[in-house]
Amino acid sequence: MKRSRFVQRHMRRLHTDLGRRALNFDPGEHDVHRPESGWHVDDYRQPLPSEPPGPPVPGGPWETARDLVRDYQYADPAIIREILHSGPPEPGRDMLLEARFYGLRFYLGLRIGDVVDGVVEDDGRRARVYGWNYRTLEGHLERGQMDQEVRKWLDTGEVEFHVHAFSQGSSDPNPVVRLGFAVFGRYMQEKFYRRACRRMEALTLSALAARGTAAGPMAAGADAAGTASIRRRSTGRVDGP
Repeated sequence: MKRSRFVQRHMRRLHTDLGRRALNFDPGEHDVHRPESGWHVDDYRQPLPSEPPGPPVPGGPWETARDLVRDYQYADPAIIREILHSGPPEPGRDMLLEARFYGLRFYLGLRIGDVVDGVVEDDGRRARVYGWNYRTLEGHLERGQMDQEVRKWLDTGEVEFHVHAFSQGSSDPNPVVRLGFAVFGRYMQEKFYRRACRRMEALTLSALAARGTAAGPMAAGADAAGTASIRRRSTGRVDGP
């Protein structure tokens, strides 16, 4: 969608202002992988076309998915659209997103936390991983962190897209911000995660087909029709006493 010069200037001002905003939660006070009173922990894994075991194949599924994750292409623009950023994911860089809920629009500020690009060991298995996370800034509808990564298991060649989120509604004093999450938040969160997984699968397959790269079978979890199913683990919210 083409925006007027006035709107473009407004977006640039909003993005510039992000540098003066602090995170609206302290990552050091939480283990984002463990349930905690008042917080949601969501974990979605989308199998992608596999490769032969060993390092990623040039131009193959892992590299294709890596580029999509790096460029934030998996987000459904009908729900979340990136407006402005400062370049590729690097710790400390800011992003401005536009969230669309039933005709309403909210502008959300984020700051990139960690970037991982290398081989990691997980439960005795080695995987080639590319990923990054972002954290919410003051004025956001939510508080928390979302990690997104693409992983190739070197022993089997399985490739998967992984989204992990630790979040709760914002404590912002602005009642409109709090109401926005209370009304739309949890439903739209889960919708975003599901669509991100499906979109990641579709974009990876489309890119491989466009360059004439043969896609391997989906990782374990594919249904009878051959479409990979999302593996979801969500603890939901843990309520306090």
